[in-house]
Amino acid sequence: MNWLTEFVRPKIRTLLGQRDVPQNLWVQCASCQHMMFHAEFEKNQRVCGQCGHHARAGAVERLAWTFDEGQFTRIELPKVPVDPLRFRDTKRYPDRLKDAREKTGLDDAILVAHGKIGGHKAVVAVMAFEFIGGSMGAAVGEGIVAAAKLAVLQDAPLIVFTASGGARMMEGAISLMQMPRTVIATRIVKEAGLPFITVLTDPTTGGVTASFTMLGDIQIAEPGAEIGFAGARVIEQTVREKLPEGFQRSEYLLAHGILDMVVKRPDMNATLGRLISLLRVKELAPAAAPTPPALPAPAV
Repeated sequence: MNWLTEFVRPKIRTLLGQRDVPQNLWVQCASCQHMMFHAEFEKNQRVCGQCGHHARAGAVERLAWTFDEGQFTRIELPKVPVDPLRFRDTKRYPDRLKDAREKTGLDDAILVAHGKIGGHKAVVAVMAFEFIGGSMGAAVGEGIVAAAKLAVLQDAPLIVFTASGGARMMEGAISLMQMPRTVIATRIVKEAGLPFITVLTDPTTGGVTASFTMLGDIQIAEPGAEIGFAGARVIEQTVREKLPEGFQRSEYLLAHGILDMVVKRPDMNATLGRLISLLRVKELAPAAAPTPPALPAPAV
């Protein structure tokens, strides 16, 4: 028996009285273990002020950070069949969906909204990793298609923030069918002459990476984000080689030409606004050819 913890500490607490201390007053960085005030951490958009580690963020938070002054309008997404395959593993799929909806307050793993970024109209789709790992099922596919159609309707660029573990196994082949559907959605935007920008966050893996994610006109990633198709361990076992340090991290992919830029989260709004202004510049009409001077009349 430890007399300090079992006897002395309770006596001191009795003498001094109990103090109500908020449970979430402090937060510890998952990378450097630095302790920060929770309010300061949230104010810095969930980025560690000590090492710059970007913690995972919720979909609603991303929308607020991305649009000017946090002002945006969410759209209602099309409804999809709840359990087309009558899937069951450790629990029924409808029960798993119900639990995820109660926990997150979201209908599924994607949100779509429109507003202004850098003063320019924009449509933004954000994948929610907190909803069953951001897995891509029929609802996510419908969300990407709806976002593409809205971008064309509003004559605005489409920006997609990805965060996903891949296809949703509970929907089987229906989930895999969302890969070509989302690719077609990107073609809808591009054929309308509108910019399509992807922002890859931690993690972006599986069928999401293998479909629309890598088709952006400009591909951005947050620092330290894990990006790839198969997991590093699976790749090592397949190729039977030791993978390079930082393999499948955004900085490694940037150095090898997979990404266009890596942007810190607090700088994302300004960077997107600048990119939109550059991509939306209308081509100047060719100047009319100057009228040649009139020739003098011939002498008689």
